[in-house]
Amino acid sequence: MHLSLCDFLSDVVQNGIEAGAGLIEVVIEQTTETIEFSVSDNGKGMSDKLLQRVLDPFYTDGVKHANRKVGLGLPFLVQATEAAEGSFSIESQEGEGTQVKFGFNLNHIDCPPIGDIALTILSLLIYEGDYEAVVRRILHHKGGVEEYTVERSQLEEILGDFASGDNLYLLREYLRSQEAALDDYKEGSGNPN
Repeated sequence: MHLSLCDFLSDVVQNGIEAGAGLIEVVIEQTTETIEFSVSDNGKGMSDKLLQRVLDPFYTDGVKHANRKVGLGLPFLVQATEAAEGSFSIESQEGEGTQVKFGFNLNHIDCPPIGDIALTILSLLIYEGDYEAVVRRILHHKGGVEEYTVERSQLEEILGDFASGDNLYLLREYLRSQEAALDDYKEGSGNPN
């Protein structure tokens, strides 16, 4: 079950990794009233026919989750965006990749909680597989715009193997510090200079 917006983001990124993407680009852009997510990958992509079917909750290819009779990830996401008067779009080209965009009105009563963005980015960076992940986090606030970008390969080069508990701890603390800095700006206590 999806308990937060970050759960939806994790599902979409995992789909890209499982589709053989070598590059996954994520943008998380937030204002005081909205949050928008964009996930682009260069995986195997989908035909127009398959693209229509992945939004059907009663469709599954039987490969990704062999024991599952339904595919609920994207249909749940569409349902959540509709309930909260948000937005959803998906574009894909076979052999070229897929882009999924979704957004929510944070003030809508049916908007799920955002979730823990720092831990979600951490999980996106440490999924198994040989892929590059670039995550750009943008916050629009009263004083302007703040952002940070993390790249999986760059962090691996600096920290080493993510399988190490010490390296995971350092990565988690780094991401938390980035989010804490954005929170300071959001609350008006950040230093824009």
